[in-house]
Amino acid sequence: MFNILLDFYLISHPVTIGVLVLLAIYFIALNWVFFYRYFSLNAWLDIENNSFKNLLLGSANLNSKSYLFKFLQINDNAKKEVLDLGMLSATKEATKGLALLSIFASTTPFIGLFGTVVSILDTFTHIGQTTGSMATIANGVSDALIATAAGIFVAIFAYTYHQMLKRKSFDVINFLQMQSDAILSRKE
Repeated sequence: MFNILLDFYLISHPVTIGVLVLLAIYFIALNWVFFYRYFSLNAWLDIENNSFKNLLLGSANLNSKSYLFKFLQINDNAKKEVLDLGMLSATKEATKGLALLSIFASTTPFIGLFGTVVSILDTFTHIGQTTGSMATIANGVSDALIATAAGIFVAIFAYTYHQMLKRKSFDVINFLQMQSDAILSRKE
């Protein structure tokens, strides 16, 4: 296995190696963002779900762990404006990391394609300098396509993670909105 990687490293264009390293860094970063945000959103969702259930069961006050609680502490009289401010703040907090995953999902295929194009150009250069056979072309093109495959691989994970976190964020915001509506309906 080590010999295969060493051979690939020795015959590949430096840009292709650079692209693969960049994609590896992207992959590590997007996994870190996803798992950090996924577990934090799950914990937040549990808090808001329990808080909403308590409100439905007749609790007079919002759970102190709920995100909206600190906004209600600003003013004893729950006003729509204060709760709307809390909702905007919660939306901003819930959607952290989504922009980065979206950027990764949209750019990584192009980064991989760039590595492929440079490698194919390098292959054609070597063919022009030697008596290129079909084996030379096939080896060069197959090595070059690894960069495109890596870019698509990273993009698939980035897009999937983006959609999963987007849904979790939507669920958190919905629970907060339901709590806000329940609080406002009691004040009327």
